[in-house]
Amino acid sequence: MNIRRVSYDHPDAVKLNDEVQAEYHVRYGDGGDATHMDPAHFRPPNGIYLLAYDEHDTPVASGGWRVQNTNGEGNRDGDAELKRMYVTEGMRGRGLARRILAALEDDARAAGRLRMVLETGTQQPEAVALYTSSGYEPCEKFGYYRFHDSSLCYAKPL
Repeated sequence: MNIRRVSYDHPDAVKLNDEVQAEYHVRYGDGGDATHMDPAHFRPPNGIYLLAYDEHDTPVASGGWRVQNTNGEGNRDGDAELKRMYVTEGMRGRGLARRILAALEDDARAAGRLRMVLETGTQQPEAVALYTSSGYEPCEKFGYYRFHDSSLCYAKPL
């Protein structure tokens, strides 16, 4: 596996984002994640976006983090928000998400972020298992979906 830093609007990132949105639609029955996202959110030093490629140079996994500070949506100063963690269906169970997560945590820590936060949902038990086994604990809800019953929020000190 080859993990590369790319822009959030890179064509391969857009492709995987479309796939994850389609999966959200299947799992939650709505139009996908409505959280506001902008490519500038993932430009250093405010964050990064990573893609993993297989031996055929096919994008198979993604993830990014972006700066969050105290705001009206429940974030705190020093937060790094994890976004768009995704592994294509045929590549799941190989540790790709764990590798991307570790790289994102290392980068956010090096950028001076104090805590990694994330929002997932009740219909994503695989994600919950990854995060809890990686040291994340439930935290106060934040973000666009903070008032939704299906929203689950986790945090980990960096």
